Amino acid sequence: MISFNQNDPLTDAELDRLGDVLKNCKGGRAMNVETLDGFFAALIAGPETVMPSEYYPEVFGGEISDTCEFSCLEDANQFLGLVMRHWNDIAGTLFKGEVYVPLLIEDKDGIPQGNDWAHGFMRGIGMRNEGWAELINSEEYGGSLLPMMVLCHEHDQDPEMRPDPINAEKREEIIVMMAAGLFGAYRYFRKHREKFAAHDIRTQTAAQCFQDWAKRSMSLRIRKEVQAMLLRDDH
Repeated sequence: MISFNQNDPLTDAELDRLGDVLKNCKGGRAMNVETLDGFFAALIAGPETVMPSEYYPEVFGGEISDTCEFSCLEDANQFLGLVMRHWNDIAGTLFKGEVYVPLLIEDKDGIPQGNDWAHGFMRGIGMRNEGWAELINSEEYGGSLLPMMVLCHEHDQDPEMRPDPINAEKREEIIVMMAAGLFGAYRYFRKHREKFAAHDIRTQTAAQCFQDWAKRSMSLRIRKEVQAMLLRDDH
């Protein structure tokens, strides 16, 4: 059995540091923190392990050596440590069978919209389209991804792709359902990941793939709503 060490979620100051570096990446194509959170959530919940060497260019909008500037090697290592700690925060929460609450940026009115998170999640799915197809095409479980699709296409350039207008109450409901959808996807692909990890571990230790798993402090209200929703589904 694989055992994982505990790790603390990033503080507000550390999240600000993470966001600042991403914002200052050259080219303007790097993710923001909310998009990164959704992107990591999809990679972690998905059917296969995706290595940093593959997903880093998506995060930074190119090779990290070309897009990010650091004052020294220690500065770069500290930043990458924050990135991995945030990954471990999401992974650790889901691994413990707990609901992960999406990290959402509030707008000027103090209301989280959730669009960037949904975009990040769908980009994560895009890293392993074939693997996710099983869940997407499932009549029984495919609906778990609908909340992400709705917010991802809310402002789509193609009017045919846009959902009906979303009021504040409906948006809050969709965000709760995104958390439930993430949890459902993680459970759905559990056996796929175990099979993939069993093959992969022969060439790379678990410590190299996942380090310092964490428990996240979560919104109790959203967590209770999601758990109640999952209990209804089980019955």
